[in-house]
Amino acid sequence: MLRIGLTGGIASGKSAVGEMFVKLGVRLIRADDIAHELMQPGQAVYDEVVRHFGTEILNPDGSIHRPRLASLAFGEAGHASRVKELNAIVHPAVMKREDEWMREVGRRDSDVIAIVEAALILEAGAAGRFNHLIVVTCSPEQRVQRFAARLGISEEAARAEVTRRMAAQLPDIEKIKAADFVIDNSGSLDASEQQVQRVFAALRKQVT
Repeated sequence: MLRIGLTGGIASGKSAVGEMFVKLGVRLIRADDIAHELMQPGQAVYDEVVRHFGTEILNPDGSIHRPRLASLAFGEAGHASRVKELNAIVHPAVMKREDEWMREVGRRDSDVIAIVEAALILEAGAAGRFNHLIVVTCSPEQRVQRFAARLGISEEAARAEVTRRMAAQLPDIEKIKAADFVIDNSGSLDASEQQVQRVFAALRKQVT
């Protein structure tokens, strides 16, 4: 079994690249999906997040209003960033769930390639949990355009939000230094798929 970390900055295209790997037969789990599950009412992480950030982050039905939480965590005008505080609550629980998932996948198939897609693998000091690290990168302007398209906001608003969130992430140049494989997602989807296939071929040699 190979444990692979798939990471990259905001709006770099990690999820698109992850889907390309899935089509090749790789098993994949997303940290964002785990975090979303853990922040549902009734979960211990939910309780801690509400205790730290207050009931103002809640929707009328008691669920967490994620954009409001993000605004508080990454810092609004006149307010300091509290992203480290949020990460300290969420990251340990997410990583525990990821590790449980990887162990279960490995028990079922010793020749499997298991990928964890997560934005903050390096920032959380978690790269050592993986056999290899794949970093997805793209140009700064593409990052803004993709984020704007994803949220349906103007490029000006997207640029401000990307800049704010990138402040809590390592720059791409540092991520690339730590990577075993780099996928440049600046070009066409076909170009990215070709890179994914090359990385997949290299990984398969290690589990067969």
